[in-house]
Amino acid sequence: MNKKIVIVNAGPRKGWNTDTLLTEAARGVESAGAEVERFDLFRLERYTGCISCFGCKKEKFKGHCICRDGLTPVLDAIREADGLIIGSPNYLGELTASFRALYERLIFQNLTYNREKPSCNERSIPVLLVMTSNAPDTAYTQLLEGYRGALSRFIGPTEVFVSGDTLQLKDYSKTDWPWSIFDAEEKKHRHETVFPQECQRIYELGAKLAGSSMD
Repeated sequence: MNKKIVIVNAGPRKGWNTDTLLTEAARGVESAGAEVERFDLFRLERYTGCISCFGCKKEKFKGHCICRDGLTPVLDAIREADGLIIGSPNYLGELTASFRALYERLIFQNLTYNREKPSCNERSIPVLLVMTSNAPDTAYTQLLEGYRGALSRFIGPTEVFVSGDTLQLKDYSKTDWPWSIFDAEEKKHRHETVFPQECQRIYELGAKLAGSSMD
């Protein structure tokens, strides 16, 4: 039976940076012989972040968020997966609200508030966290380290991949006012030269994650 890797896109823009990288990661996963199950959070039915009902703290529900909405099939799929890849753009110094909603419920369902055994997740899986950003690659090291630590602790060993200084528009000249904070031509050049290398790199990381999940 083939292994299954869940890929979650927490970005809204189809065909752009985050979506493209996750598509390449999926290709890498499939090259290693694993199956992909993909979710696009902006295209799901209505959902929320954690509602703090504490239902997952009851013995019969431990490790399971009992809130039923658009995120339920995503959480169920991750629970049965052999690996997880999550991608999100950075908006205003944070990952998207859609990412945060999933993150809250993914982590909190496994949190026990117990010193001896802080997580009730007994099935560790490899995780790849992908972030795209208009800012440089190194702008959010502390933010991503926090996510990496929590995901490693409650889901499984986590690697982080960042694509920074991304191209946001095909033609910046068509905006209603000058975006003078950066050089549009430099961004376009980077997208044409560096971004393809990042696509290759994340393809390899997808294959690596799928391979490690099969060990």
